[in-house]
Amino acid sequence: MALEDAKHKVDEAFTDRELRGLSYENTFGGAVSFLRRLYTKDLAGVDIAVTGIPFDQAVTNRPGTRLGPRAIREASTLQSPDEPYGWPFRPLSELAIVDYGDLAFDYADVPSFPGVLTEHIRGILEHDVASVALGGDHYISFPILRAYAEKYGPMSLLQFDAHTDTWPDDNMERVDHGTMFYKAVKAGIVDPATSVQVGIRTTNEDTLGVNIIDSREVYEAGPAAVAQKIKAIMGDRPVYLSFDIDGLDPAFAPGTGTPVWGGLSSIQAAIILRDIAGLNIKGGDVVEVSPPYDTSGATAIAGAHIATQIICLLGYKRLGLGQGVSEGPA
Repeated sequence: MALEDAKHKVDEAFTDRELRGLSYENTFGGAVSFLRRLYTKDLAGVDIAVTGIPFDQAVTNRPGTRLGPRAIREASTLQSPDEPYGWPFRPLSELAIVDYGDLAFDYADVPSFPGVLTEHIRGILEHDVASVALGGDHYISFPILRAYAEKYGPMSLLQFDAHTDTWPDDNMERVDHGTMFYKAVKAGIVDPATSVQVGIRTTNEDTLGVNIIDSREVYEAGPAAVAQKIKAIMGDRPVYLSFDIDGLDPAFAPGTGTPVWGGLSSIQAAIILRDIAGLNIKGGDVVEVSPPYDTSGATAIAGAHIATQIICLLGYKRLGLGQGVSEGPA
């Protein structure tokens, strides 16, 4: 069936009007959208909207993440056309998923960017649609969180990262990808007591009360135990999941602006993401994929898989599949 389908399917990003189901379009051809989903601004009947945020004016080191959304979309076409592996339901067939395109903004008017992004996400959420954002640098999470907090109240943040991004900065208008979660806590849109940062391996003396599971703990305790610890801390609170690709070790994701050795492996991240199923995740993002620093494309491939797992996590809760995690591989 897949072979026959591949003979006839092309440019499904524009031509397919069915929001559910698998696509067997050739991976090397056709217009590129995330997982071959339909490009559309129509959110009627949609469960999840994937949207690109090609912004990197907040970086402290190497730029290039403005090219991340395009690279992640292209890498997503390399995934199997079948359902994502290891889940007890069929995310691509049971969820209405669209590619909502990229945020439009004036790259030369940086002060206006936060408000434009918050409004963009607000427009998705008002349709009761969850967003999965493809970054872009990590600052984008702050304006996105504002929109989520407006809808759900203070969010619990689940952050995979080498850095806490809670360094002090009381200038709320300053755009910086290393201080935005400090501002999010101070602004009351993130609840630190029920938030968790995973994979941390840089020094920041004041973590503002956020729960830290550093990369050594992941290695020593094991990813399955870490997933259970995360679930115990977060309970059923509304969660926003933000995955900075530098949470992975540079061996697995070299294409990022601030790589730090000693990070998570791909399998550790995959197990944790699979085993936190049941958390009340409302939305998420994958950030800091910088294609110029990885000619192999491995970093974008990792980003695409992470975004797919976020979709699975959203669907698991959205379809009412319960709080527990079923047995099965990551």
